[in-house]
Amino acid sequence: QVQLVESGGGLVQAGGSLRLSCAASGRTLYLMGWFRQAPGKEREFVARISRFGLGTSYADSVKGRFTISRDNAKNTVYLQMNSLKPEDTAVYYCAAGPDSYKMVLNTGDMDYWGKGILVTVSS
Repeated sequence: QVQLVESGGGLVQAGGSLRLSCAASGRTLYLMGWFRQAPGKEREFVARISRFGLGTSYADSVKGRFTISRDNAKNTVYLQMNSLKPEDTAVYYCAAGPDSYKMVLNTGDMDYWGKGILVTVSS
């Protein structure tokens, strides 16, 4: 079992930055990903990082603006979000799953989920 807790969300103006953190407990050496869900939309993939942090990939909509990283000694995964846009407004979810070579993950690829944290970008 893995428990995931997100932190670092909030309100930011367009062009600003936020860093989300995901603290994991339990058995933690998993592929980790960030997903997001905007009001009225389906949950979508944002970024993933392999178990040892050697491989990352991003959704096209965030590529060049967001960076995913992890510190396995702290059992924590991060999502640095820069140049934020109003369309980035969503509830962001941290997720864990088995290692995969897929560059874009689906929600079905992940086994464990955090409760989510709201990020609001004002224009």
